[in-house]
Amino acid sequence: MICRWIIAVLSMVAAMTAISCGGSGSPDSDRSSYEVWLMDQSDTRPDGGGRLFIYPGPAVDGGDAAEAVPEVHDFGGAVRDLALSKPGSPSVEAPRRPHMVLFNASGTHAVVAFVLTGHVLFLDTATRAPLDIIDVGAQVHVAVPSPDERFVLVAGQNGKLLQRIRTDYATNTFTLDHAATLDLAAGTTPGGVLTQHPLLRPDNAPIYVAITNDSRYGFVTLRGGGLLVVDIAATPMRIVAEYDNTAIKPAGFAGAQSGTKMYINSGTSGAADPFGHDVYVFAIEAISPSGNPPNLPAPGLVYRRTRHQAEPGHEDAHGIVDTHGIVDAHGILLTNQGRYLWVADRIQNDVTVVDTATDAVVNVFSLVGAVSPDPAPDLLAL
Repeated sequence: MICRWIIAVLSMVAAMTAISCGGSGSPDSDRSSYEVWLMDQSDTRPDGGGRLFIYPGPAVDGGDAAEAVPEVHDFGGAVRDLALSKPGSPSVEAPRRPHMVLFNASGTHAVVAFVLTGHVLFLDTATRAPLDIIDVGAQVHVAVPSPDERFVLVAGQNGKLLQRIRTDYATNTFTLDHAATLDLAAGTTPGGVLTQHPLLRPDNAPIYVAITNDSRYGFVTLRGGGLLVVDIAATPMRIVAEYDNTAIKPAGFAGAQSGTKMYINSGTSGAADPFGHDVYVFAIEAISPSGNPPNLPAPGLVYRRTRHQAEPGHEDAHGIVDTHGIVDAHGILLTNQGRYLWVADRIQNDVTVVDTATDAVVNVFSLVGAVSPDPAPDLLAL
């Protein structure tokens, strides 16, 4: 089903957000043209817990949003039972801390990553039924459906693994492709250096995987800095381009493709880069599938926000915006058919807007207002 309504989901504290369009098989065709899905990550209960809240679009679209009543689904029930009933699961505990939810291209299925355990959950978006849950064996930060709907890429932080789950949404068949797994902490890159290098890439825990529109490459952001571009269609998956922490700062959280360009952010409020927030642009067509020298093709720096770089409210000659404070880049969103890139900073409470035709910063606007003095924008969705 094609979404006809547009919404930006800009903030939740201790919860991840996403948008789902009601599928053609929706049990209630009058539900709305869109829904807002929010997750409570609480995992203090012995049964795992965590809850999914689903709001009908019109209920949160007007002035009475505070009165909206959501559907509430408890992951400590059927989801827990499904996980514990699966034979051969590496984990003996219930799924814990549902962290991110993303949707397949058709909007028929939701994919939930559990960040404290190694579970990836598949839900039917129309019926809300849990269809399958796969334990990949290590902490999952995010599980990203491919645009062609053939697989889901799993960023396993604690195991430092990139894994692939084959998906057949028509038959609800989901299979962990063990032969495809790429160990990001072992072996060497095409450039002949250690994949996880003590100086160049000291911590290869994957944070996010931005998949190209043709489902060919995955841009894998790394907690300790650097980035790996992976041929995600190969078996096993393999690195085709490598970037170290002199080229890409730590802890990129999101990416988006506009035309032939991939945009990736970095920057966190953590110790790795406490005062940085960056956006880079890569020419996808310049990547050679047979392998590339280190830090090539060179990424472009769209902008970098740093502390005490300029006077408040001013930009330098490169369009870099000063913050005079700690920053934390998070969600990325393409708007106006890919013409503009929005980048949310959840500490500065603002959104930076980039013109993708020129890669210039054209606006920065705050989200602070009567609704919230500290909205902490996290994810963005249309």
